[in-house]
Amino acid sequence: MAGKLDLDPRLVRKARRLAARAGQPVVDLARSHTTVSVERAVLRLAGVQGADPDGIPWVNRLVDAVVADVGLGHGVSVPAFHALRTEGLADLTELAQKAAAGAVRFRVPDARPEVTAARRAATRATRAGLALLDRRRAERERLIRRWGDAPRRPWIYLIVATGDIYEDIPQAQAAARAGADVIAVIRSTGQSLLDYVPEGATREGFAGTYATQENFRLMREALDVTSRELGRYVRLTNYASGLCMPEMAVMAGLERLDMMLNDSMYGILFRDINPIRTFVDQRFSRQVHARAGIIINTGEDNYLTTADAVEAAHTVTVSQLLNEFFAHEAGLADWQLGIGHAFEINPDVPESFRLELAHALLARELFPDAPLKWMPPTKHMTGDVFRGNLLDGFFNLAGTMTGQGILLVGMMTEAVVTPWLSDRDIALQNVHYVLNAAGNLHEDFAPVKGGFIQQRGRQVLAEAVDLLARIADDTLLNAIADGTFGIMRRPADRGKGLDGVARKEDDYFTPVEES
Repeated sequence: MAGKLDLDPRLVRKARRLAARAGQPVVDLARSHTTVSVERAVLRLAGVQGADPDGIPWVNRLVDAVVADVGLGHGVSVPAFHALRTEGLADLTELAQKAAAGAVRFRVPDARPEVTAARRAATRATRAGLALLDRRRAERERLIRRWGDAPRRPWIYLIVATGDIYEDIPQAQAAARAGADVIAVIRSTGQSLLDYVPEGATREGFAGTYATQENFRLMREALDVTSRELGRYVRLTNYASGLCMPEMAVMAGLERLDMMLNDSMYGILFRDINPIRTFVDQRFSRQVHARAGIIINTGEDNYLTTADAVEAAHTVTVSQLLNEFFAHEAGLADWQLGIGHAFEINPDVPESFRLELAHALLARELFPDAPLKWMPPTKHMTGDVFRGNLLDGFFNLAGTMTGQGILLVGMMTEAVVTPWLSDRDIALQNVHYVLNAAGNLHEDFAPVKGGFIQQRGRQVLAEAVDLLARIADDTLLNAIADGTFGIMRRPADRGKGLDGVARKEDDYFTPVEES
């Protein structure tokens, strides 16, 4: 795909340098802070499980008790493992139960032997969790070799979510048999704003199914059965976003999920989660994804549901470059970067399809080794299902012409109803027709030199570089506060979850960094 837009390589290098300049202060901020969800994720790796009779996870109870006694800035590992030793308890879950009853008090030990003992115990416990992540990654690679992989690119990505995990499972299996390569289970509305992860299998949700570790396990187990039947590994996707982003990443790794939605700014812009909380949590979650071999999906498509897809196209490119920088810094490889973008230009705009091709091709050329996630039209779906099916066909065609890596199946009933099974069947027929008829069209498609598509791609890149230069000079946090992305204004001193953030003290310790 290289060279179809004839981009200036010096301008591309400049864009990445500016993204690094803009992003590095945020990385420094994330390195110097911790959050309650990061600490809970560490304790989940160390083995804390289960929930109290009210459904509040024991890991929440334990972290809350530690924070109440000694604050968050030291980390919870040393106080928790010191108490585990002094109380003579068998495991952290038992400690959490006693702490919730008010039977344990926590302190940061002063004596070096006590500190060393607590750190060593925490490191041993956490290494067991990290070793399980490693085994799950190796298991995925082994099963792909045994059963085979998806037969083509782009991977066909289809959403299910009834609210009932036991209804989701047969729908997901049916979708895989109908040709879906990736199954995404949408979370229940509002779960991203819960500062705890629900426990166990769930049978009711709101426009989605609760993301829980048990639901992850059940769906992965079911898709393994279908993968064996079909002779190809079917991937599973969920969400590592919101106030429990690090914990979702850990649970996904432990249950061998394959992709996770994990954008650096989505929660800030569209859920009003505090920017500092989000950037700290996303860095930790991406470190987990890197180790677990999980592909992240970023959320630039969402910007175009609030901003104009033509006027704001350069903000999508800026976000993509920032997401790439943050991902690389956290250890993710290019093959794990499902950089997002979308077919969201108003179809009444003259030359809208050519504009879509220019934008999609720009993303493909900027990130040649990333499995780009191509999102279908939503904003301009009117309820006319015939027009919607035609738009989805053009979306599918643009994906094949520009070599996209992951294609989310568009629904003609978007903005009307939650899709019926028959809607999914028709939508999959649309995808299959385009991929079968023109799946390798990207080999032949080349814009006219100096023509409309090349000029538009270069224009968007130039505008992105100009915006990155302003952000680098004024800071990314200020740009977010000013409404640069998705026209949402989100200042760094506001938003949900800010009370769960703390600057690290000099004696801060987390066993994950030691493992």
